[in-house]
Amino acid sequence: MSRLSELIRELCPDGVEYKKLGEVATVYRGGNFQKKDFVEQGVPCIHYGQIYTRYNLFTDKTLTFISKEKAEKQKIAVKNDIIMAVTSENIEDVCKCVAWLGDENVAVSGHSAIIHHSLDAKYLTYFFHSKQFFSQKRKLAHGTKVIEVTPDSLNSVILPVPPLEVQREIVRVLDKFTFYTAELTAELTARKKQYECYRDKLLNFEEWGGTSDVVWRTLGDVCSVVAGGTPSKKNDSYWVGGNIKWLGSTVCKNQKTVDEVTGYITEKGFAESSAKIMKAGTTLIALVGATIGKVAFLPFEASINQNIAGIYPKDTNTLNPSYLYYACTALYPKFLALTHGSKLTMANMEFVRSLKVAVPSIEIQNRIVNVLDRFDALCNDLTSGLPAEIALRQKQYEYYRDKLLDFKRLDA
Repeated sequence: MSRLSELIRELCPDGVEYKKLGEVATVYRGGNFQKKDFVEQGVPCIHYGQIYTRYNLFTDKTLTFISKEKAEKQKIAVKNDIIMAVTSENIEDVCKCVAWLGDENVAVSGHSAIIHHSLDAKYLTYFFHSKQFFSQKRKLAHGTKVIEVTPDSLNSVILPVPPLEVQREIVRVLDKFTFYTAELTAELTARKKQYECYRDKLLNFEEWGGTSDVVWRTLGDVCSVVAGGTPSKKNDSYWVGGNIKWLGSTVCKNQKTVDEVTGYITEKGFAESSAKIMKAGTTLIALVGATIGKVAFLPFEASINQNIAGIYPKDTNTLNPSYLYYACTALYPKFLALTHGSKLTMANMEFVRSLKVAVPSIEIQNRIVNVLDRFDALCNDLTSGLPAEIALRQKQYEYYRDKLLDFKRLDA
């Protein structure tokens, strides 16, 4: 960053001019195509919903296309334009954007702003993800269930406009951080695939010849299988000041931990409802909704609601609780088959108790757990594995991004 300091001393020693976005850019709304308009080949297009889930900060290729005829009626972004999604259900996501760096023109859907500007495209994108911009968009945003920042209102956003050489040096520095984070993320993706491959092979006893020591038992035969309940939300005495951990099905994320608590209930709320306390080491399986069939492994005592099945071995001398968790990850397809594409279907206790898992000797179970626990820690541990390293690098990037974009004002 010494090179950046030299450039600032040379090119803007007295400070940097801050301007309104409308002074350095033209902002206009996107078009009106929908996902149903996608075709296999045609004009590159970006749908606003993809910006939230499919794109990073910059891209030179689109994931989708629309027909030439449809594209003729759309708003078009050209190379170096910023494409910003301007509606979302939460303030954190609204105004997420991607810089279009491709040589081809790209059609842009509605609920988007196209920002045609005279700055370095990456510099402007980094600014739009900074705390400096976030504090301004909060004042521009309106709506409750759906939050929007209108493209016209973006013209009033104030941003630092250093000389182009300074912008490019900031981009060079920040690109190093984002590149390293992207490398770690790619490694994590590869490790997760490797982990899933090992897990599936280790649990496929027919494939590795361990069938002579394996019996197949229903969960109901070898485990206690129960669901919980929810105290009435209308009764404050069930919730206010509660100290009993209470979990909903969103904690089931196919990872060997529970990293959040849905809420806390009181002793009275627990006693006067069907909520049940699960001991540490219980496997949790979501019974309904988008998480149906997904699992978690409980590292502490907690109560659960009616949308979770809590499963614990009747005899831990013959069934390792950790092995049971891994065995239950293989049951996911059976839950999906139960739904027939409907998220409203709920698995009942009879269905869960009827599901079969392979039960090898306790020695084999322990060996499988030792292997898979190491993979799981590498892929999912937020304190020591790759996710921890990625989180650290992300914080480092965000710190330097916000620091580098905070200039002394020329008119101060």
